[in-house]
Amino acid sequence: MTLNYLTLYHSGELLERVRAAYGRLAACDICPHDCGVNRLRGELGICGAGAHPAIASANVHNGEEPPISGSRGSGTIFLTGCSLKCRFCQNFPISQMGNGEVITTKVLADRMLKLQQRGVHNINLVTPTHYVPQILAALYLAIPLGFRLPLVWNSSGYEKVDALALLDGVVDVFLPDMKYADNGTAERISSAPGYADINRSAVAEMLRQVGHLELDDEGLAVKGLIIRHLVLPGGLAETRKTLSWIAGNLGTATHISLMRQYFPAHLAVGMPVLGRKLTDDEYDEALEALEEFDLDNGWVQD
Repeated sequence: MTLNYLTLYHSGELLERVRAAYGRLAACDICPHDCGVNRLRGELGICGAGAHPAIASANVHNGEEPPISGSRGSGTIFLTGCSLKCRFCQNFPISQMGNGEVITTKVLADRMLKLQQRGVHNINLVTPTHYVPQILAALYLAIPLGFRLPLVWNSSGYEKVDALALLDGVVDVFLPDMKYADNGTAERISSAPGYADINRSAVAEMLRQVGHLELDDEGLAVKGLIIRHLVLPGGLAETRKTLSWIAGNLGTATHISLMRQYFPAHLAVGMPVLGRKLTDDEYDEALEALEEFDLDNGWVQD
């Protein structure tokens, strides 16, 4: 397996990216909110993160898509905070209430190495967008200690192309959400202005960096893009529009994980539309759209 981040490390490029990424924290513009706060001095933006990484857990996870979990599991690190404020977030204690432990980048590197020792197939960074500098720094510290696993970027997809450029050759598998096709809906439900346009530019950049999904002889993800789309009740996700855009702009070879596990959580409880579960008919319509646009690669849920 070729790990491009080793080349970046030995050339000195990875260290330069660590420095460039940390420089952006002085007036933070890592995510599309462009909060402008000085995180290096402990100021907090919308994501709730400061200068140091914070994690809620680092453990072996077997519930991801088959090429990610494999037979030995994915080394999943849940990072605290988020640049979105989804009213229905099922992980809201971590993403919005700040549950987690503030650690150093050295400790984050140690957690990655310990997961590697447990035999996981990859390191799966969940909600990592606001920690680009800290993750790059942790990788830089882990490599000379023997870290050699693929990195999975498991994100909301609300990301800037110039921030993603710092990950070119670092991330092996991008696993972004494509949540909404309408900017107004995204802002109303997830406090994410311009989400649809920003998200589409982001996933196009991810595809440019890693290409379509590639598997090894064991069926494990070596590199590539997997898009997750959560079907929402009442058509709020506008699934058909998103799938049509994927087929037309990324290609029908794109791997899609079409998820139906929505249930009302956090602020969605009691809300109109969001306050109910997804119906079988609603998910069936999403499945029909997959077929209509010849998107045959990926996974659906029973």
